Amino acid sequence: MEKHGAGRAQRVGIGGMAIESSGFCPHRTSYEDFRVTRGADLLGRYAWTGPADPMAADVEWVPLVHAVALPGGPVELETFGRIRDELVGRIREAGPLDGIVYDIHGAMSVFGLTDAEAELTAAVREAAGPDTLISAAMDPHGNVSHEFARHLDLLTAHRLAPHEDAWETRERAARNLVDRLTSGAGRPHRAWVQVPVLLPGEKTSTRLEPAKSLYGSLASVEALEGITDAAVWVGYAWADEPRCRAAVVVTGDDAELALAQAAMLARRYWEARHDFTFVGPTGQLDECVAKAVAATARPFLISDSGDNPTAGGAGDLAYALSRLLAHEDLASGRATALHPGITDPAAVDACFAAGRGARVTLRVGGRVSAGTGPHAEPYELTGEVVSLQVLDGCRAAGVRRGGVTAVLTERRKPFHTLADFGELDPRAYDLVVVKLGYLEPELYEMAAGWLLALTPGGVDQDLPRLGHHRVIRPLYPFDDADFTDPELVPVLL
Repeated sequence: MEKHGAGRAQRVGIGGMAIESSGFCPHRTSYEDFRVTRGADLLGRYAWTGPADPMAADVEWVPLVHAVALPGGPVELETFGRIRDELVGRIREAGPLDGIVYDIHGAMSVFGLTDAEAELTAAVREAAGPDTLISAAMDPHGNVSHEFARHLDLLTAHRLAPHEDAWETRERAARNLVDRLTSGAGRPHRAWVQVPVLLPGEKTSTRLEPAKSLYGSLASVEALEGITDAAVWVGYAWADEPRCRAAVVVTGDDAELALAQAAMLARRYWEARHDFTFVGPTGQLDECVAKAVAATARPFLISDSGDNPTAGGAGDLAYALSRLLAHEDLASGRATALHPGITDPAAVDACFAAGRGARVTLRVGGRVSAGTGPHAEPYELTGEVVSLQVLDGCRAAGVRRGGVTAVLTERRKPFHTLADFGELDPRAYDLVVVKLGYLEPELYEMAAGWLLALTPGGVDQDLPRLGHHRVIRPLYPFDDADFTDPELVPVLL
């Protein structure tokens, strides 16, 4: 390969397509679900593309196109093709590029495709040509197949879950790429190996061991002479594809050292498989509600984990609302609960038409998920409209019955921070039931008590209950007894 030398500004494109998609979620992700960024707006996403950054003297940043969507169901094939074709077209129009910062997620599923990231990356590689260095920034909940990874020159992933280092990861991908280009070092070796383990993110949080130490060790591996980067992916548990499993990639100029370090990390992951536990205490929903009502800690948070839209859930299940109102203290108002945000645009329309203070009777939830099981049936809610607001461009209506205030949203919307709740202060309620798995930092700090409810839905934490049938077996935790230890031998890409 011709080396990329110093002495001139390196032309580096930025683009990608990012979403994680649950194959068990009935939602279909369309083009309208993506936030598509181009031109100056795309460069403005990143702090390190400005003229004050040290890379500015060596790099001409070339904005391509970037599309990102809230996790959800699989992407429509037409939508995938439209975004892929624009990205590929812009790469070709840009002319020769020395490098590409490839900003993706890694767990995109597309109707009709088996390995969507491999399809997208093969098209990007073909358009860019063999000499362009491509550096991918990824989420550790992505899947790293051989077919996907072989098209890349550098790849790295977040090292914290929750992903407080997401922007740091993108910057690392960019700086690693620019370092290689400006030094003329060229393409490094990549030692790749998959591990036959597939766990949800709620069992692999870096707040707890063994993930805390495993991910914490990556910086020391990266610091070794001859190593550029080390990354571990836990995979994405709610897709049913052969690529779904953990993976390790160690990148560097010392091929033998990269292979050895990748083998070490893969073996550590495999040997710790039984030690991964949920990031917080768990229980069935009725049990969690009863414990939360009886507790004195306030506010007490409960995660409705099976319908978490930030993991790929539909976000339209009223199951948790029905169980809250089945509790006598909550139904009577002796205790209070806030439950955002059930996606139901028709119910939101009705509330805005009725106005604040009106009494309404609504069939809530199940707009997308109805028919997927008894937990997905709409719930009849009669109550008072106590809040009408617009949150990040999304209309939201609060309806109170007894002590329970349900927040209905016109589109799928996560509630991660205090600002996400708008005028409804979650600290004013006894219970707050959020459609999340592990709590994001601000809610984690706010919670005086917390339980992770093992609820049904498109991102059910009980993986065997979902019915995977396309993953490669044996695979932990689906198979454990009589599971022969895998060889875990890395290969160079």
